[in-house]
Amino acid sequence: MQSFAIAAGGIAAATARFDASARRTAAAPLDNLAEEIVDRLQSEVALKANVAVLKTADDMTGTLLDMLA
Repeated sequence: MQSFAIAAGGIAAATARFDASARRTAAAPLDNLAEEIVDRLQSEVALKANVAVLKTADDMTGTLLDMLA
């Protein structure tokens, strides 16, 4: 189940990227505010995409187990 590990890694990376952007904004609120907003939005999209992969992999595993039962 490599997809679970890949999705989990993507979720961790997106969360870290969002956190880093929030810390940069907290340290210097007016420096590159537009870039930070874009970075956070990209992090949000990446997080949602990885969660969707995780849900799909879970559904597929469940379907496979149902078929084998």
